[in-house]
Amino acid sequence: MRKIKAEKLTKESFAPFGCYYDYSNPDGYALCGELHRFFPDRLTAYHNGQVAFSPILVKKPQEMKITQVEYHTTTSEIILPLNDDMIIHVAPPSAGKPLPEHTKAFLVPKNTMVKLNACVWHLAPLPASQPELTAIIILPECTYINDCIVVDLKEDQQFIIEK
Repeated sequence: MRKIKAEKLTKESFAPFGCYYDYSNPDGYALCGELHRFFPDRLTAYHNGQVAFSPILVKKPQEMKITQVEYHTTTSEIILPLNDDMIIHVAPPSAGKPLPEHTKAFLVPKNTMVKLNACVWHLAPLPASQPELTAIIILPECTYINDCIVVDLKEDQQFIIEK
């Protein structure tokens, strides 16, 4: 079975799949007051309609074997890990055909929000070290019903992520 090493998150390596911002270490220009520094618009996304903020709990598997992938045709997905670093896997858009041979995995630091572009293949984030990851998923309301294409990978397409 093919193995993928989770790599360090960098702007360049993640750019084909989306963008991210480390909210634990804000940087760049800030609007400042006597007691505050406000860092506006560090990550943006357009959603036509209601946006939902949904918690997700993901148990750490014995082996990070990926057997399914999903994508959303009309929206980006935003993920914020709260209690642990997370591991995500992504593959480029491909008109509905999974591309496991082009999949990359990234180690995303806790409190770093990632935005996956529309049509990027992915699935649930995985905990890097804690027994269970707590994260927030931000999507347009009811995306999981209206725009979520889940595909079971054939056995020869499945892969294992190594930390």
